[in-house]
Amino acid sequence: MKHVEIFTDGACKGNPGPGGWGALLRMGRHEKELCGSEPDTTNNRMEMTAALMALRALIQPCEVTLHTDSRYLIDGMTKWIEGWKRKGWMNASKKPVRNADLWHDLIEAAAPHKITWEWVKGHSDHPENDRVDKLASDAADAINGK
Repeated sequence: MKHVEIFTDGACKGNPGPGGWGALLRMGRHEKELCGSEPDTTNNRMEMTAALMALRALIQPCEVTLHTDSRYLIDGMTKWIEGWKRKGWMNASKKPVRNADLWHDLIEAAAPHKITWEWVKGHSDHPENDRVDKLASDAADAINGK
């Protein structure tokens, strides 16, 4: 199984507000950058979208190390999902899980792959995290007319 490293980040100019996401996929010497934006979103949705779009870009099942500075994304995918499923997509407060649409999409996109979720401290001079942060921020600025 091929190993792919993925680095993701999301940004929002106002929360909610115009947002962007960025991803870097790396397999050996090969790299691919992805980015996009939405006019009215949240930081968490952009973090999730970055991971979703990166996973969707893989054309065959892979062993993936996904690096993100979002505890929300990591905890959602590794700790909370099973409980949400058991409780009919209700959170601990018995309210509907926020961003359920993206969680469902992420579950589907992650299914073919063996994923290790790695937390990276944001804004700490981590070269790849800085790179995807810039992709996300630039995408958010572009939709915001800056």
